[in-house]
Amino acid sequence: MSSHPLNICVVALGKIGLPLAVQYARRGHSVIGVDVQPSVVEHVNAGRAHFPGEEHLEDQLGDMVASARLRATADTASAVGQSDVVVVVVPLIVDDAKSPDFRAMDAATASIAAGLRPNTLVIYETTLPVGTTRSRFAPVLAAGSGLTLGVDLFVAFSPERVYSGRIFADLRQYPKLVGGVDDVSTDRAVSFYQQVLTFDPRPDLARANGVWNLHTAEAAELAKLAETTYRDINIAYANELARFGDRHGINVREVIDACNSQPFCHLHQPGIAVGGHCIPVYPHFYIAGDDQARLPAVAREVNDGMAVYAVDRLRERFGDLAGKTVAVLGAAYRGGVKETAFSGVFGVVSALEASGAKAVVHDPLYTDDELLDLGLMAYHLGERADAAIVQADHHDYATLSSDALGGAAVVVDGRNCVREHDGLQLIGLGVPPALEARR
Repeated sequence: MSSHPLNICVVALGKIGLPLAVQYARRGHSVIGVDVQPSVVEHVNAGRAHFPGEEHLEDQLGDMVASARLRATADTASAVGQSDVVVVVVPLIVDDAKSPDFRAMDAATASIAAGLRPNTLVIYETTLPVGTTRSRFAPVLAAGSGLTLGVDLFVAFSPERVYSGRIFADLRQYPKLVGGVDDVSTDRAVSFYQQVLTFDPRPDLARANGVWNLHTAEAAELAKLAETTYRDINIAYANELARFGDRHGINVREVIDACNSQPFCHLHQPGIAVGGHCIPVYPHFYIAGDDQARLPAVAREVNDGMAVYAVDRLRERFGDLAGKTVAVLGAAYRGGVKETAFSGVFGVVSALEASGAKAVVHDPLYTDDELLDLGLMAYHLGERADAAIVQADHHDYATLSSDALGGAAVVVDGRNCVREHDGLQLIGLGVPPALEARR
């Protein structure tokens, strides 16, 4: 691929796509971002991010729009027709049966195909079940464009491996994994990422940090599913250890720290929920492609059960919850990020209501109306509550008091994030009550 500035189209300007578009523009390329939501297009063309919390995004977006290196549109086919490279970051979700719901991805792929011109490279960064790039999307691109794979149409997969809030840093920190549907597609994708990304030195890696050629789309697809499913399984094991420790009076968090003191153990931490678009979703993509898989499904069951377990821990200490008001602290799936995808708040509220309690929710990132739109009843610090459950590790919750919780006496710390708890009985997960003083 030419080392001259490229015309790049990024399809879907969400929390991953918009920073990617800015990154490519910062490297001197001309970028058109596509999104089906008119409000997103309007925000981007005004140089404003349509979501908070991404470090450096707002300033850099404004600079790239002002310099005319980045603009947005809702017309996918037109944007693709002006591009040398198309990067697809359309979300792939799961349906009620936990199966991949391809409707948005299929629609986007058809729109891309309608605008393709010869010698365009299309790269999917959306996490996919193994085989999807080659078997589902590449044929649609070829048929819809009249182009020939490996001749004048090139298709590859390269998983996004970044963390919301620190995307620009992660793009430099982690190797970029790439695999195509043929050798020429792979080579072109490798060349593309070498032009749009820079990498920090990583002496801890066996290979130099940079673009890593995994040779096939299937290998790159599996790499993303493997690393995210590993985390889900590891967290599930930590949660089982925590429950064992609670039954037997063992501080499992100290045990985990002790185990991780040598290089062959990498135990994760227990917690009230596994949320976000990635870890609770991608194991289902792996399961969809491997009918012999057993561990991922069990891990999902364990992790999904932690919300009920946290409520059970509260009931053990507090007694009957019927008629009690319980403040759930945190609607977001993790601290500092305004996102509720697969957040544990929903499971916790459901379990509390099943126990007869009144569940109210506080989150410093959400207004009362936004919580109401999520089906949640708003709570304000200082209002009366009988007990509380910490669901998200927002910085605000590092210090809590009975007064701040309206006289509540008991708090279940589902994230092990509360450091000071004036006048409160604190219940950890994996930290039995008798050992709380040692936290």
